[in-house]
Amino acid sequence: MRCFKVLFCLVLLLASSVAGLSQSADGVTAKVDAIFANFDKTDSPGCALGVIKDGKLIYTRGYGKANLEHGIANGSTLVYDIGSTSKQFAAASILLLAQQGKLSLEDDVRKFIPELPSYQKPILIRHLLHHTSGLRDYLTLFNLAGVNFDDTTTEADALKIIIRQKALNFTPGDEWIYSNSGYFLLSIIIKRASGKSYPEFAQEHIFDPLGMKHTLVLDNHKRIVPMRATGYSPNPKAGFQTEMSNFEQTGDGAVLTSVEDLLKWDQNFYEPKVGGKAFLDQMHAVGAFNDGKKHDYASGLFIEEYKGLRKVSHGGSWAGYRSELLRFPDQKFSVACLCNLGTVNPSALAQRVADMYLADQFTTNESKPSTMRGTPPKLPDPITLTAEQLAEYEGSYYSEELDTTYKLAVENDKLTAMDRNGAKRPLIARTRDLFTLNQGAQFEITRDASGKVIGFGVNAGRIRGVRFVKK
Repeated sequence: MRCFKVLFCLVLLLASSVAGLSQSADGVTAKVDAIFANFDKTDSPGCALGVIKDGKLIYTRGYGKANLEHGIANGSTLVYDIGSTSKQFAAASILLLAQQGKLSLEDDVRKFIPELPSYQKPILIRHLLHHTSGLRDYLTLFNLAGVNFDDTTTEADALKIIIRQKALNFTPGDEWIYSNSGYFLLSIIIKRASGKSYPEFAQEHIFDPLGMKHTLVLDNHKRIVPMRATGYSPNPKAGFQTEMSNFEQTGDGAVLTSVEDLLKWDQNFYEPKVGGKAFLDQMHAVGAFNDGKKHDYASGLFIEEYKGLRKVSHGGSWAGYRSELLRFPDQKFSVACLCNLGTVNPSALAQRVADMYLADQFTTNESKPSTMRGTPPKLPDPITLTAEQLAEYEGSYYSEELDTTYKLAVENDKLTAMDRNGAKRPLIARTRDLFTLNQGAQFEITRDASGKVIGFGVNAGRIRGVRFVKK
């Protein structure tokens, strides 16, 4: 019996080697490997790649290590946190619940989450799906409140900071700003509409039916996940350090999966075992603004045109993980790129891979990327304020919406902002009453009728106008 097992394993190994030689003989795959050469090392994290054509993985390869401590290589069977690429699974769960008659996309979100404030206009479920709700992004709010991404946070923590917000970024349906808050709230709606947690619902209605045996929604940071790759970031001194998250809220992220499991999800977009044709149509239906103009975001998916071909994609970024799943549906071609190094850009890498395989099918060299991926407006150049001018901003400022206090102080002729953890960050003066942090957050100073400083509002990419009042 032992001899049979050994012989069987040798046969499998030989077959695998032959398959690998066959693939490497293809000039395209050699060029693909060159794209990932910087990560194809024994002492570096990297990526797992899967190239899908007509429902089959035509090329898979791991580059670098999934775990540096044990020397485990990246590969198509390893499990990675896919960050915001997860959003399509939360969206799919909502659409399945709509099919079951347990909710409508036109439902007021407060039907399921009554603790959410009543804003100037109702937020509908479809607003959450399409990032047109106006809700401030809770991850940005956490960051401003002094929550570190390796702190342990729960569903209750995320919900609490969202419902503290007294205002929205904009009237629901008027604009588009990517917001993790919307997709987190979808996980709450899934639980309250179905009677099951989102991880349970997705497992029962998506992962199990599709045979995605190594895929799960992680809502317990202490859970052991078989075959999980470790996330890494560069160590400032040398080498790498682990970069994992203890967040336990779901919906906006938290799906862990493998390249081989994503093949099964990808195939469902052509031969739907889950949802049927109507489900697929809804998944790809882009949203519209209040004025009727359509944007380019569907249900957890960007819908774009790339070199004349229709492209459906979504990337993800969380802790030391980065991901991309892009699909050219008319060519039945997809690329899955799952990485465990926080400095990697898998969206760019996956696109370069697609360029290799589809070079003879593009109809133009021009692309029409999503109009939703805008660039921030240019800020005024930095200015220098006198010590006397800077002194008027000093003091403690409290934000009820964040339940946190910032202390502004002048040190070495520079204004600094200190959060609840004691971290001090320099503020750069752009005008007399506009300052920015290095990472881009804007502090807009407010004054009373006499000109005295009484507070400031913070704008930071996915949030606008969070109020701080001087004590």
